[in-house]
Amino acid sequence: MRWLLYLRLVLLTAGTLLPFFWMVVILGHRRQRNFERVFFFFCLVLTCFFGSSLLATNAELYYGTPPRSLLRFAWTFLCLGIWFIPSLIVHLHAEYASIRELLPSRQRMAMWLVAAYLPSAILMPKLFAALRLREGFDFARPTYMLGFAFQLWIVTALALAAYWQGRFYQVAPDREQKSFHRITLGFVLVLAVLLLGMVLEQRVLGPEAGTTLSTLLLILVLVPLVLLIGNVQRFNFLQIGRQRNLIYAVFMVFLALLYLSFVRRASLWWEHYLPPEATAALLLFLPVVFFEPLQRVMGRLLRKTAQTEVDRAQKLMGPINEVARLGNQVRLREFSERWIAEQLQLAEAHLSLDAEGKAPNLLEHSQKGSEEVFEVGRGVRHLGSLRVRAHGAMISGETYAALEFLSEQLPAAFDLCRLIEEKLQLERELAERQRLALVGQMAASISHNLKNPLGSIKTILQVQMESAELPASLRQETQMVLDEINRLSAKLNQLLQFSRPGVRAGGSRGRCSLAQAAENVVNVLRHEAENRGVALELRPAEAETWVAASAEVANDILSNIVLNAIEATPSGGHVRIAMQVAGGECQVTVEDDGPGIPPALRGKVLQPFFTTKPRGTGLGLAIVQRRLEELGGTIEWWSPKEDGGGTKFRITLPANGGAAQRKNGGAPSDMEREPKK
Repeated sequence: MRWLLYLRLVLLTAGTLLPFFWMVVILGHRRQRNFERVFFFFCLVLTCFFGSSLLATNAELYYGTPPRSLLRFAWTFLCLGIWFIPSLIVHLHAEYASIRELLPSRQRMAMWLVAAYLPSAILMPKLFAALRLREGFDFARPTYMLGFAFQLWIVTALALAAYWQGRFYQVAPDREQKSFHRITLGFVLVLAVLLLGMVLEQRVLGPEAGTTLSTLLLILVLVPLVLLIGNVQRFNFLQIGRQRNLIYAVFMVFLALLYLSFVRRASLWWEHYLPPEATAALLLFLPVVFFEPLQRVMGRLLRKTAQTEVDRAQKLMGPINEVARLGNQVRLREFSERWIAEQLQLAEAHLSLDAEGKAPNLLEHSQKGSEEVFEVGRGVRHLGSLRVRAHGAMISGETYAALEFLSEQLPAAFDLCRLIEEKLQLERELAERQRLALVGQMAASISHNLKNPLGSIKTILQVQMESAELPASLRQETQMVLDEINRLSAKLNQLLQFSRPGVRAGGSRGRCSLAQAAENVVNVLRHEAENRGVALELRPAEAETWVAASAEVANDILSNIVLNAIEATPSGGHVRIAMQVAGGECQVTVEDDGPGIPPALRGKVLQPFFTTKPRGTGLGLAIVQRRLEELGGTIEWWSPKEDGGGTKFRITLPANGGAAQRKNGGAPSDMEREPKK
């Protein structure tokens, strides 16, 4: 039946091109995943099987007696191709099951891999026997030549594939994927039944039986490969739905190859009526008639695709703008990277922001494989760069256009985020100032109402202590009450220091010697240091240390920070105070040998009312910071120090009564020149 031979010729041609089509797609996409690798080798063995059969069929049609060397070459590749088909079918489904999280453990995956390749290894002598054949090649029924056991192994592999397709159908996330797995399950079952029927028919009637069934099997093998092309669009098979141009390009190339193959065969069929060259020329110029209609159709498709991509890119900016309204640029950048990579199906997206607004040097970024760098900005304004990497070998035109659109829109989102962030920061600062003003008013009211009664009580108790008639037992308790009154008075004084401005009207023109203020503070606190067993050391500056601050304000600053250092230093430790004048500024460094500040508390040490002392108020360093802000000075600190222990504070004040040289948040200070911890 010659028509059956021509039908097999068409099916074998399609069977050779379809797996080869998928091999080109996988190589072009280049996603680093085991499933794609196994699918590539599965298509490779199918190409070997169909291509070898096609070569033998062509030889049968166009040679009276095909060369034996040609037949042996085709038979070798046919046997090698068909031998690995059942193993790769099982392995392919196991890898897809792993993606669907149906094989969560490595042990179960290893068991399936053993089950996939062990039967082929056991039956290897049958393959060697088939490869040693010198004649009697049966290209229509190769499985019969490989033995009954191998035929049953193919049927078993198809049964396992049907089992997995049923599982995939159950866990499919949407109706389209369920429909695909249901259809594939039906084809696999029919294929297994027909193959089993052909095997039984050949066992009963002999090797000449089953020719019709083998042709039908070829059709059923090709159907799933054709369905996969449509499912790239429907549910993003192989995760290349955003790279449709790759599928289109490869598909058009294979259509052209098929048409050229048709031209060649038609010229041979009609050589009795027309010269082959004339037939080929007519058929090659025939598509010219369809160029204009095809151009109109393609124009509409391109406009529709462009509009779709613009709409999709605009929808991508919606969630990004929503996150921008939260006023957190770090969170916005992280969300933008994750959202862009997820929606555009990219392997990676990294957004680098340039704080100075300069254009990024894109030549510095080496493009590796499918990595592309997009300049984020609009006009002459540059925000940074967006570096993306696709799963495959390239970024599709649609994705490229969407990324260019996003790169132009992202600056507006970050501007919105920055403005909202600044607004929130101002609102927080205003609320903090209002809170501190309320605290100051409350502190002033408390001090006004308590200082006079405390003073009266203290005076009465001091008079009682001077009386010789006071019993010894009452004298000790009275002294305890006096100590508590002194402690309470000290806390009220701290509240008053924090609540009142240090620079009063005209106070900005105050001027004092910082060295004299430091010496006074050391003399006052030396007794406290000696009681705690702490050595207090002062190293004055060699030059004059006149600062633009009143003596009272300088005393507030130095006494609070030195007292904190004394209280933090254990017995036997040292507190060192050093002074220097540099660059129009006076600097005071206070170092202690204490345990240092825990990392969890380092962001809170300057906050008002934060303290780790059992009897502290948490206002000492807050008073220091507030006075320095009023004077245009700064406070910097390190804990632990460069030697690995203690804490180091550095106070900087404008010298010689001049204006502030730098302020908080200004240019980098000498802190950057400190040794790294």
